[in-house]
Amino acid sequence: MPTVLPVFKGWRVVIYPNDHRPPHVHVIGTEAHARFELLCDLGQVQLLSNIGFGLGQLRLIGTYLLGHLAHLCSEWERFHGHH
Repeated sequence: MPTVLPVFKGWRVVIYPNDHRPPHVHVIGTEAHARFELLCDLGQVQLLSNIGFGLGQLRLIGTYLLGHLAHLCSEWERFHGHH
């Protein structure tokens, strides 16, 4: 499970090589896990699921992911091919 961005506030951003579409990342904390869809064509991210992160944390994560969206989309494509 490759971590595709530097660890942020103790959270890892992961893309699983054998994962399914839509393009998304997993954000993994000590006792929390969220999935964000990568809306590469729209320049957005969207929360798909969350267990354990608070609303403020989710906003912070979303902003962090958005700041790295081009890299994340490139990494998804590297593992899974073009969407």
